[in-house]
Amino acid sequence: MDIDFSESLIKGKIAEIIFDQMFREAGKYTIIPFGYESIVPELSQCKKFSKAQKVIDTIRHSPDFVLISKNEESVYLVEVKYNSKFDEKRNKELAINQDKRWHPSWIFIATLDGFYFDSCSKVIKNNGKVSKLESWLISKDLQHKYLELLEKFEH
Repeated sequence: MDIDFSESLIKGKIAEIIFDQMFREAGKYTIIPFGYESIVPELSQCKKFSKAQKVIDTIRHSPDFVLISKNEESVYLVEVKYNSKFDEKRNKELAINQDKRWHPSWIFIATLDGFYFDSCSKVIKNNGKVSKLESWLISKDLQHKYLELLEKFEH
């Protein structure tokens, strides 16, 4: 296995755990793991579903989490990514692919410069720009705490 691939995989899992724990600690949302690794792990091993490849591909690219507001007025399908550098071109490609399969959906990007969270539609419209995670969703203090945790794993 390629060491770069393994490193990217590990950083992605760290970003998912940080997202999960940060939103849980904020207490405003119910967090449900939703990625295919969580709900249908057998699909990661399957190669024999050639007749249903489009369905399998859609499931394989399912968002990582579902966020449900405590008042149950808002539901977000969220894809979580780690980026060492903020890359607008990559963000736009991610948003296009995610929006095509799961509309509406959102992306959360963890970087060493902070956390970003936006709808895929808005990211596409804004040519890859993603808004910083708003303090009404997660307080600045809580974001700072989890950013420090992310930095520990990066160095």
